[in-house]
Amino acid sequence: MNIFNLIGSADSSNPISQEQIANTGRRELFRQLGDFGKKLAVGAIPLGTATLATGQKAMAANEEVVDILNFALLLEYLDSTFYTLGLEAGVIPEAGFQREIFRQISKNENNQVKFLQGTIRSLGGMPIEKPQFDYTAKGRFTPFENYGEFLALSQAFEDTGVRAYKGQAPNLIGYDAILTAALRIHSVEARHAARIRRLRAQQSWIPLEESGGLPPEAMLVYKGEGNVVQGGIDLTTITSVDKVYISEAFDEPLSRAEVTAIAALFLP
Repeated sequence: MNIFNLIGSADSSNPISQEQIANTGRRELFRQLGDFGKKLAVGAIPLGTATLATGQKAMAANEEVVDILNFALLLEYLDSTFYTLGLEAGVIPEAGFQREIFRQISKNENNQVKFLQGTIRSLGGMPIEKPQFDYTAKGRFTPFENYGEFLALSQAFEDTGVRAYKGQAPNLIGYDAILTAALRIHSVEARHAARIRRLRAQQSWIPLEESGGLPPEAMLVYKGEGNVVQGGIDLTTITSVDKVYISEAFDEPLSRAEVTAIAALFLP
């Protein structure tokens, strides 16, 4: 069984869940965008097909690309080290499926670290060294003793990764192989985030106003997620879909400065 499948399968005998209702709203948004005009919809959605099909540039090992990849590597170090320590600490329940989920997530994160290191070297760059991390955030948390905090920080880290990769993807346009790889990592991070959210009995995507029992410090991760404007168009003006579903249909990018501020919480 694929561990990234959603927990359980709803059938017609079960009451409609909040997530099913939300799924309907999200689908309706994209149906209406399709009716509005496929060309306009593609142009309105960042990182759509039209964007990825822009002019080719020769692949080159320049400082900007290496710098972006090292920035991604810092985040992968943050995640991979966190899951390794969590598995070693025994905070994840031995019984049930949770530990196997985090073993797989940890394996993915470690592979992403190796991939980024190898790619940076292949471009003639030098991967940054893994820093020391303080996952207590100077005494705020005890994630390797408290499973609830471990889950909450896992969610925050994965949601940060999703938004960070989206924020940097435009800077890789023209470097097709690297952009493709970055978007694949982005999709893996999104699967991790969705799976962890389900472990926390949350919906699988970022809601309009994130709460979900996360600590106040985690709210930096969700800055700007209430946006309903895509490609300069307020989608509430061209669809009849509630703004909640419009907001929840898109993950907003985080800038490098915003991601750095989040990561800095866990650096000595």
